Amino acid sequence: MRDEQPADGPSGDPTDDLTHTDASGEVRMVDVGDKPDTSRRAVARGEIRLTESTIAAVEADEIGKGDVLATARVGAVQAVKHTWETIPMCHQIPITNVDTGFAVERDRIELTVAVETTGKTGCEMEALEGVTTGLNVVWDMVKAAEKDADGGYPDTQIANVEVVAKEKRALDG
Repeated sequence: MRDEQPADGPSGDPTDDLTHTDASGEVRMVDVGDKPDTSRRAVARGEIRLTESTIAAVEADEIGKGDVLATARVGAVQAVKHTWETIPMCHQIPITNVDTGFAVERDRIELTVAVETTGKTGCEMEALEGVTTGLNVVWDMVKAAEKDADGGYPDTQIANVEVVAKEKRALDG
């Protein structure tokens, strides 16, 4: 059975179009066993908006918890490798490569995560998990600098998380 085809259900039933739900409403993982292995790559990005003083502290390595971007990079890679454990219907896939890139701007840090695999299903969820976790790690590392007098974070926001590229190529040979 292919992942884009429904498991069962009478013709015309709205559940026919739902790949993760059967006709009785039970949730199930999609069977990708008959799909050919292909080379796949997905890239996701997102940003965390911070105060200019926090950005300056990150750039000067003056955040008390340590190197913010190095720690966020490790968190992003770990999240990619464990996506199947946190998103219920994701398949465990062999990750062949993870690249992370940060762009530090005046009022934000942007994170891009590229994930590669060879297998039967894509890796965009892994790329998204890498971005969101990496950005959450940044927030955790800088929260003391971002916190206002009331204990809130009025200037801190994770935003614009999206998949920016998705590739699938047949294997040679």
